[in-house]
Amino acid sequence: MNLPDSLALRLGPASLRHSWQTHRLFWLTVVLPTLAAIVYFGFIAADVYISESRFVVRSPERQTASPLGALLKGSGFARSQDDSYTVQDFILSRDALRALDEKIDLRSAYAKGDIIGRFPGLDWDDSFENMHRYYQQGVSVQLDPLSSIATVRVRAFAADDAQKINQSLLEMGEALVNQLNERGRQDLIRFATSEVAMAEKKAGRAALALARYRNEKGVIDPEKQSAIPLQQVAKLQDELIAAKSQLAQLQMLTNENPQIPVLRKRIQMLETEIEAESGRVAGGRRSLASKAADFQRLALEKEFADRQLASALSSLEQARNEAQRQQLYLERIAQPSLPDAAMEPRRLRAILAVFVLGLIAWGVLSMLIASVKEHQD
Repeated sequence: MNLPDSLALRLGPASLRHSWQTHRLFWLTVVLPTLAAIVYFGFIAADVYISESRFVVRSPERQTASPLGALLKGSGFARSQDDSYTVQDFILSRDALRALDEKIDLRSAYAKGDIIGRFPGLDWDDSFENMHRYYQQGVSVQLDPLSSIATVRVRAFAADDAQKINQSLLEMGEALVNQLNERGRQDLIRFATSEVAMAEKKAGRAALALARYRNEKGVIDPEKQSAIPLQQVAKLQDELIAAKSQLAQLQMLTNENPQIPVLRKRIQMLETEIEAESGRVAGGRRSLASKAADFQRLALEKEFADRQLASALSSLEQARNEAQRQQLYLERIAQPSLPDAAMEPRRLRAILAVFVLGLIAWGVLSMLIASVKEHQD
């Protein structure tokens, strides 16, 4: 009896079966996956080139009201992190993918890879939704919350395609920022312009109402016009007082003085003129006083409308200045790079990872099988 036969009799059928199962499990979990990884990553997997660029979205910094604050802050530019997130979301959106596919034929660029890494892959699903999922795996945007600098990384199977996709994404991001600028500027100026138009209409109606009242009543300004009759009344009253004083003196000296009738007639005429002039100012429906209330109301409405118009014009000018000051800028910190070497796949690391994972799986499964057999025995 030779040695293998004696060893087989010593180990027994159960031990031989367990040894064979262990070797078969080792081949299934370690050897075959490692060989498959060597074949794929060594001979089949296509090179992947990565193009990288960096940008920041900023806006003109608001000037502070304090002279000291203006001196310290100056007129630099402030970072606009919220708008950076907007550009980031747009780059990863379906709209960006659709525009990119129409511009540079993204499907052809994605079809250059191997049978597993290209689009469409083994599932042969060339739908737009599947392409969007594939696109989000190949394009990434990382935003640094401290510096607000966004980093765009684009993966493609050709260096030129990676740079071209990255360049197109930055151009579309700049177009989006310009669109946001134009929309915000138009909304701001449109609102201010509508306020000016409404104020102009109110001012025009108030001016026409005041002019119509002046033409109908025959007055320009009752307060200013009443000054002249009042001055005339004061002058007539002075003359009336002088005439009465002279009449009293003559009556004390002699009652038969021929000037007494003349003075009495003059006093009567002065009193009539004073009454007439006073009636022009107040006391009747056609007096200036009766017209003053309506005139003051219309004049006040016109003054208020003019102030509203001046305020609206000032707001329009401020809106135009604000629109210029709030303009956003997408500044490129690093232009899209043209990779001169493939960064992915990392072949040796991938093969080693498959080997290590296979060993782990083989160890875990071996322990499970041994535990199950112990319970069975």
